[in-house]
Parts: sequence; structure tokens; C-alpha cells
Amino acid sequence: MQLKLITVAETESERRSIFKRIRGKSTGEEKAEMTFIDHLEELRWHVIRSLIAIAIGAIVVGFNINYVVDRIFMGPIHKEFISYKWLCQMGNWIHVPDLCMTNFSLRFQSNSFSEQFLMTFTIAFTVGFIVAFPYVFWEIWKFVRPALSEKEKKGTTGVIAWISILFFLGVAFGYFILTPFMVYFYSTYSISPLIDLKPTISDYFENLVYLTVGIGLLFQLPVVVMLLTRVGILTPQTLKKIRKFAFVVILILAAIITPSTDPFSLALVTIPLYTLYEFSIFMSMRIHRRQVKKEEEEWS
Repeated sequence: MQLKLITVAETESERRSIFKRIRGKSTGEEKAEMTFIDHLEELRWHVIRSLIAIAIGAIVVGFNINYVVDRIFMGPIHKEFISYKWLCQMGNWIHVPDLCMTNFSLRFQSNSFSEQFLMTFTIAFTVGFIVAFPYVFWEIWKFVRPALSEKEKKGTTGVIAWISILFFLGVAFGYFILTPFMVYFYSTYSISPLIDLKPTISDYFENLVYLTVGIGLLFQLPVVVMLLTRVGILTPQTLKKIRKFAFVVILILAAIITPSTDPFSLALVTIPLYTLYEFSIFMSMRIHRRQVKKEEEEWS
């Protein structure tokens, strides 16, 4: 009798374990077999939450729009802007007077009744996007992450922090370094004394966004290189081969951005951009080594 009860109990426990395995397997298959509409629905909610985060940032900026416009948005057109002070002090220290970029005067005009009103919303949502960028990328990452394997997930630890840091570094570089050079160059350049410069506020905004948000996205180069290396499109050897051409391209871009002809101003823009390229090579080498090691382990 006792032996029969034990056998029944063992059989019952086996049934339960089998049922759990079958149930877990079917649940996994159900999750894996999401339709295209299900993926679109999931993506829609990620987008909606991202837009809500940007909207919250925009509302906060909207309530402080006067401070944002006068102190941040219009900051680089004031001679008292902190970057002009730093550059002038550095120019005096290394005996490069061209870095004292204070002999300019600039005011903007508006050509339509609604331009300033619409510009309020444009500035608010742009600053809201910059502030909410880590959360927006986190939402994108939540949508992409389930498609990765466990090993790939381990290899992407801290990716949100790294991308956010690179983005904010790019925005800061564009705002504090490139924008002052841009403002000084365009405000002092003239092909004829008969031409008066009267830029519009929208023209200044477009250039400012290009040199802040655009550079912030450009600073994602190491991340893009990492992804291309993972899928086999790029290799460290390829990046090393085109290193000379990349340096020339970066040098030309720096020469276009910087208005003065002194070597220091050129180096001020060239060094960070080229350092970013070398960092991309370093990250590509790390990923390539891991892939080679993984292939060796599979063959052994």
C-alpha cells in the first residue's frame, strides 16, 4: 500500500513537471509568434510614451520660455557668453589674438506675425527632446532588446548610459564651441560694405539646431560602428585603412567650421572629432576580438 502511494505521488509530480514544461514552452511560443500587427501596436505605445516625455519637457520649457530664449537660446550671440571669455583668455595665454571674438554685433528680425509665436513651440519641443533623449532611447531599446540573445544582451550592458553621455557631450561641444565660431564668422563675414546683415530668427534657430542636436547625433558614431561590426559590415581593419582619408575629411570640416586661420582654432575642433573616430576603432576592435574568440570556441 505504501509502495503504491509513493508510485502515485511520483507519477503525479512527474505529470506536474511535464505540464509546467509544456505550459512554459507554449507560452514562449506564443510570445515568439507575435504578429506584425502586434509588433506595430507595441511600437506605437513606445512612440506614444516617448512623445509624452518630450511634451512634458516642452511644457516645462514653455512656462520658462523667456529665460530659455534670453539665457540659453540667445546665449552665444552675447559678447559676455562664457565661451568667448574662455577662448579670449586662452588666446591671450598662447598669444593668438584671433580667439578674442568680441568685435561683432548681431540682432535678429522677424518677417511674419506668427513667426515668434510658432518659434516658441519649436524651441520648447527641441529643448524637450534634448532633455528627454535618454528616456526616448530607453523606449526604443525596450522595443529592440527582446530580439537579442542572452549573450548579446550581456554585451550591451550600459548602452543607454553610454549613448546618453555621448549625445550630451555632442550637444555641449556644438553649443559651447562650434556655435560661437559660427556666430562670429557669419556676423563678421561680408563680401561688400553695401550689404547689411539682417538674419531672421528662424535662420539662427536652424543653424543652432544643426550644431547642437546634429553634433549630438554625430557623436553616436562609436555606437553605429559597434552595430555595423556586430553584423559584419565593418571591421577594425577597414576603419584603420581609411583612417588617413577620415582625418582629411575631419580636417576639412574643421576648417569650414572655424573662421580663423590659426592652428589652435583648427585643432580645437579637429581633435575631439578625430578622437571620436579613434574611439570608434577601439570599440570595433573589442567587438571583433570577441567574435573571433566565440568562433574559435565553437570550432574547438
